[in-house]
Amino acid sequence: MNPDHPPGLDLDRLRGLLDRERPGLVDGPLSGRLIEGGRSNLTYELSDGTSKWVVRRPPLGHVLATAHDMKREHRVISALHPTRVPVPRPVLLCEDEEVLGAPFYVMEFVAGTPYRTAEQLAPLGPERTRGAVLSLVDTLVELHAVDPAEVGLADFGRPEGFLDRQLRRWGKQLDASRNRDLAGIDELHASLGRALPASPAPAVVHGDYRLDNVLIGDDDRIEAILDWEMSTLGDPLTDLGLLVMYSIPLGLPNSPISTTASAAGHPAPAELVERYAARSGRDVAAVSWYTAFAWFKLAVILEGIHYRYTLGQTVGRGFDHIGDLVPVFIDHGLNTLQEG
Repeated sequence: MNPDHPPGLDLDRLRGLLDRERPGLVDGPLSGRLIEGGRSNLTYELSDGTSKWVVRRPPLGHVLATAHDMKREHRVISALHPTRVPVPRPVLLCEDEEVLGAPFYVMEFVAGTPYRTAEQLAPLGPERTRGAVLSLVDTLVELHAVDPAEVGLADFGRPEGFLDRQLRRWGKQLDASRNRDLAGIDELHASLGRALPASPAPAVVHGDYRLDNVLIGDDDRIEAILDWEMSTLGDPLTDLGLLVMYSIPLGLPNSPISTTASAAGHPAPAELVERYAARSGRDVAAVSWYTAFAWFKLAVILEGIHYRYTLGQTVGRGFDHIGDLVPVFIDHGLNTLQEG
């Protein structure tokens, strides 16, 4: 396989499209490479030798309905780009599946580092690590402060009954990838449904907000929030719950899931919650529910990825241990609900 022509990226067809839709954008021959790290949608770096862009497309093979919506992802970064929320500049959306075999979009390349492990954070030292994670909270507050109507996202989701629909949606996603017994996952799903909190005023929700879905620049500032595939209009505390979940060390060696929480200087979950509450003015009393929901949602996502792996439909490394993580996430979710 030519490393400059990774699977899922037809450079000749893509070049033809860019020349038609954005004449003069591309100067030289295109090359592309798969950016490792993504476990769902595929992300490629595209270059003509002078400039660089990023292409996002759904995974090859098994695709769950609504889980890989390129049009939504492109729409939300287009709406947020003029605001204070850091996102890449959108370049092009293509819904014609004849080009790459699936809808995709192109955006500007933003320089920065997605910190995925405690080992990667270690060279920053405790003080800079702490600052980066606190910036993650502050940027989330900025996102949730955006008035959806003012940026053209008033119809981006249906906030009424959001949590109930989310639970049902992820239950359906689980059923679509269910090919083995998973002890406790149905109990977790049902327990969450019995304890639904009342949602605050709706906001633009990222849906997968964590340290390795942002790019940190050399000055430790957040240069861009990435991976908007799950974004919608809904309960902002779902983003907070997910951030809290990712701030709890898993204690699993060689985990393919982000494990930055054990890095020296990483703030404790309680500090992140307190900072978010103080800066956003929102009531965070039900944060345990939102955190337990995050454990459930990630268990379902991981099971879907594991399912694609068993079918031989994943691209990249690190998928062979994903299935082993699912029971761990289920147990954390049940324990969080009981403690809450």
